[in-house]
Amino acid sequence: MIPLKDENPTRIFPLVTIGLIVVNALVFLYQLSLGPASQTFVFAYGALPYEITRGMDIEPQAAIPPYLTIYTSMFMHGGFMHIAGNMLYLWIFGNNIEDSMGHVRFVLFYLICGTIATVAHILVDQDSQVPMVGASGAISGVLGAYLLLFPRARILTLMMLGFFIRIVKVPAIVVLGFWIVFQFLNSALTAGTEGGGVAWFAHIGGFFAGLLLISLFRKKVI
Repeated sequence: MIPLKDENPTRIFPLVTIGLIVVNALVFLYQLSLGPASQTFVFAYGALPYEITRGMDIEPQAAIPPYLTIYTSMFMHGGFMHIAGNMLYLWIFGNNIEDSMGHVRFVLFYLICGTIATVAHILVDQDSQVPMVGASGAISGVLGAYLLLFPRARILTLMMLGFFIRIVKVPAIVVLGFWIVFQFLNSALTAGTEGGGVAWFAHIGGFFAGLLLISLFRKKVI
């Protein structure tokens, strides 16, 4: 189930949503330009639970304190499919959440959800020296907020089940409900392992952060 587009108009230009996509794309292009050194860059500026819980910077060292990698890691990605999937979800769902709270509040909301997502990942595996990178934790917060505000919005969705492939319009509650159930299932299946490199608990933490915080950040309706 892959969302392609939503039928949910906005009133303001999604300046922050587009800006976040551009920044993520530029950082990814910079990673690619580093060639073999990109792995060093990822280990230096990705969020390593081991470093953050101990307040120490292991090799390769970054030019910032370990806790700030919580934020640098939000703009880094592990590959083309990783960034493409994240930016697709941000483009589809981010503009309506930005519209609901305004540009400045949306920036704060996005960063706070990303922070909570990273903390959720760290709490599950405090000794991990595998760098967490990607915008998915923050975007998960956007998805949680969208589910609460627009559960009946129609989402143009690519459905694939074996040889059955169709594009259909599905309510957001079905698309995002399926998404969060998928995160819980994978977190359970990969418990005690590296999870194939996917921070499932970051997705879950970010999602519930979005559910809880949207009421504080959205514009008051008079």
